[in-house]
This record gives sequence, structure tokens and C-alpha cells, in this order.
Amino acid sequence: MRRYREAAGLTLEQAARHIDSSHSRLSRIETGQSGIRAPDLKTLLEVYQVPPDEQAAMVTLARESRQRGWWRGYGDAVPDWFEVYVGLESEAAGLAVYESQFVHGLFQTEAYARAVYRAAVNPLAPDEIDRRVRLRMDRQHLVTEQGLRIRAVLDEAVLRRAIGGPEVLRDQLRRLLEIADLPNVSLQVLPFSAGACVLGPFTIIDFPGVADQSVIFVENQAGGIYLEKPNEVRDCTLKFDYLRAEACDTKVSATMIAGLVKEIS
Repeated sequence: MRRYREAAGLTLEQAARHIDSSHSRLSRIETGQSGIRAPDLKTLLEVYQVPPDEQAAMVTLARESRQRGWWRGYGDAVPDWFEVYVGLESEAAGLAVYESQFVHGLFQTEAYARAVYRAAVNPLAPDEIDRRVRLRMDRQHLVTEQGLRIRAVLDEAVLRRAIGGPEVLRDQLRRLLEIADLPNVSLQVLPFSAGACVLGPFTIIDFPGVADQSVIFVENQAGGIYLEKPNEVRDCTLKFDYLRAEACDTKVSATMIAGLVKEIS
């Protein structure tokens, strides 16, 4: 695939745009670290102007050799734009997360996750919510069992917004305290006293390889966007460093969360 791309005179970034993917993910596809869906493979082969007989052979080879991602069993409960994120997340060495609205999905309790989906402007059908909640719970194995390294900064508003009601929030805060005790997690709270923060939520996805460029994921109402240009990654990394510096340290953050639990109780 790399030879085909280079023969077509395309960079990784240019080729990735044709399948709405990221530079880093396409790089891992080319080095055999990630699989690729048949439709995306066909698109790239056509863009590269590969002869039809070679296209057919490549598609057959991909279908025979590719291991299906565990999340594919959830079918259309994983939108195409989010499937890219779940794939990147599953390959990550670490995440740097800032949340200003909700508890991050990898930290949510089942009841809290369900309440978030129910609060959507366009509510999903009950069975669709069930599937998405199960997916979210399964993703958490990356943190609790596989030791994915996460540095998280949560705005104080996240801790006080009673998603699902007081009892759901109380249990969610207790869950955060459990998560904060994990050796692979650094959890900080950005207090109201830090002043105004106009930054929206974002996630920096880091990968094991030194040559692998980090990817910034920004979720919005229409789906999500991926930023991977060096200047974009640098800018977002500086913003995250600023947020960590302004936030309470991990011990003070845990004390704050525990205090909120007592308030609700």
C-alpha cells in the first residue's frame, strides 16, 4: 500500500483524507499494525490507480488476513466517525483528556452513561442506548485491565452537573475516586477559582512508536474531527499543559471529589 501511494505521488495526509481517516492510522495500516475495511481499501486503490486485477487480489488478501476489531460486533452502534476514534484509542499508548461538560466515557458508570445518552437533543431508541452503553463499558477495559495511561483534567462543572440526578452523580463521583487510585491514571480538577476557561473538550492520543504523530480528537454535535498537523498538536499540547498547571494536584482533586460525595450524601 505504501508503494502504491508513493507511486501515485500522495503523502499520508493527502491519502488519508480520501477515507476520512488520520495520517497516523494510515501509517499503521501501511506498516501492518492496523487493519483496514474493504470499502476504504477499495477507495485507496482506486485513488492510487491500481490495476483492477491487483485491486481484487489486495481486497481478497485484506479480507482473509484482517482481524476484526472487537468493537465491530456492535454494528451501527458505532458510527463511522467514532469507529476511527475507537480504533485509535485501542492502539494508543496514552491519552491526555480535558473535559468541560461530562465525565469522560472511559470513566463513566453505566447509569451515568445511560443518563448522558437519554439527555441528548435527539434521544436514541432504548435498544440503541443499551448497545452504546455496553460499548462504552467494554472500552473501559483499556484503563482497568490493560493499563492505558491517562492524564485527565476535569472542569469542576463536570463534577457538579447532576447528570441523571443526585444518586447517579454520587455514584459517578465515587467511581472517579476509584479510577484516580489506579497507577496508570492521573486525575486533576480545574476549579472554578482558576477563573474562566473557554477551551472545549479534547483528547490527545499518543502512540507507542516514536515516529507516530499524536492525534487530537475533538468531538462535536456533528461527530468529531481529527487534528494531526504538527502545529495543531503542539498548540493543543501547550493548552493541556496550561490546564494541568492551573488545575489542583491529584491529591487535592481527590479530596475535592470526596467532599462533593459527602455533600450529596
